[in-house]
Amino acid sequence: MLNDFSLSPALSQRRGDSTGQPMKFMTAVVGGRSVGVPAVPRMMEDLHKRYGRLQWADLFVKPIELAEQGFSVSPRMAKSIEQNLETLKRYPMTAAYFLPNGIPLKSGSLLKNPAFASSVRTLAREGAAPFYNGSHAQSIVNAVKNNDNPGLLTMADMKNYRLIEREPVCADYRVYQVCGMGAPSSGGIAVGQIVGMLNEFSPHQLPKNDVQSWRVLGDASRLAFADREQYIGDPDFVNVPSKQLLDKNYLHQRAAMLQLNKQSLPTVSAGDLDNTYAAAASSWELPSTSHISIVDADGNVLSMTTSIENAFGSGVMANGYLLNNELTDFTFTPTKDGKPVANRVEGGKRPRSAMAPTIVLKNGQPYLAVGSPGGSRIIGYVAKTLLAHIDWGMDIQAAIAAPNMLNRFGTYELEQNTPAANWVEPLKQLGFQSEVRDLNSGVQGIVITPTGLIGGADPRREGKVMGE
Repeated sequence: MLNDFSLSPALSQRRGDSTGQPMKFMTAVVGGRSVGVPAVPRMMEDLHKRYGRLQWADLFVKPIELAEQGFSVSPRMAKSIEQNLETLKRYPMTAAYFLPNGIPLKSGSLLKNPAFASSVRTLAREGAAPFYNGSHAQSIVNAVKNNDNPGLLTMADMKNYRLIEREPVCADYRVYQVCGMGAPSSGGIAVGQIVGMLNEFSPHQLPKNDVQSWRVLGDASRLAFADREQYIGDPDFVNVPSKQLLDKNYLHQRAAMLQLNKQSLPTVSAGDLDNTYAAAASSWELPSTSHISIVDADGNVLSMTTSIENAFGSGVMANGYLLNNELTDFTFTPTKDGKPVANRVEGGKRPRSAMAPTIVLKNGQPYLAVGSPGGSRIIGYVAKTLLAHIDWGMDIQAAIAAPNMLNRFGTYELEQNTPAANWVEPLKQLGFQSEVRDLNSGVQGIVITPTGLIGGADPRREGKVMGE
């Protein structure tokens, strides 16, 4: 089972400015207005109660040690701090942590966090309750309200937060079933649609290093994103046609538009499933997320993606940690052409995400756990990895490390400083505009074989393959 542990916003949270117009994105991000109720403490506690075997308190020894004794700032973290100076210096607590004495932390600096160590001790000793109905919750609410861009989060919002477990969504791909997280995440549905459309082609029709393979993958992704923009939202508020979007007949019809040896699709639109909602401009989803894949000795498989959204969330800290800006995952346009937008803001609603923690089954048994950070590009990163591993026969490490090439909204994004940049002209001949840029995926995957486990970690980030 894959679980949805998304964030719920304050019941009366707003996204507009004082005139009622949509705010600029970063204006909405920084400060308390964008903060939703954090889900991770309650999620961890719930899973431990159901599946845990170690003592709860023993799970937090290492985090407490790291927070107290410190860890070395990585080059990537130091670069991110430099790139986000305006956000980090805006609030005193955040500035003191990331910019001590006004100087950005450098790579190799020892970074300690005694306040976070205290918070983790509370979690180890008392469980999640203080974070939803106690002093820690009150500190979060106070931090959200007492800044220059205040939010409306209340103690009632914190106390009333509930986990929701949802059925996974699955699609056939060759001899496998690709299963992921359903709405309000769009990742599982979109990845399932992409591989479901690829499944209409035989593997030899999609060879490695063939521009037509990239055309089919790119346009399949565009079709999936068109459906995503129109239909995906919180299913407690929106009638999400998940089964229809992954229906084999529907994917067969969508794949029929991707005939081989053709040009790119000039335009794409959502399938004709439900005219209740309007497609809106995509909400921003920033690549500041983490993913872990785990397989234990008992055969339990975990694929987990977690995020605070922006690189440093809302920029607001409480209890030694940054608060999220997940509410900016909602669309900034609530209606279009007289119709509601599925991912619009509503009280108590969970925002859409692109997280795509994925477990691939073979003969009904787990075969692969995989996922990635990367905002809405997560979908493309995971789809590329599946194509490279399953159709092109690349081992999981090679499939993860392979150059990223993805298409969400028409422009093909090609990873800079890799062979992907050589595809600009061939893709142009097929009608694609391309952009060569940094594509900082963080795919982590584990293949389960009869003789053992094979892991892969994305060389673009600090992930590692570990086992014992």
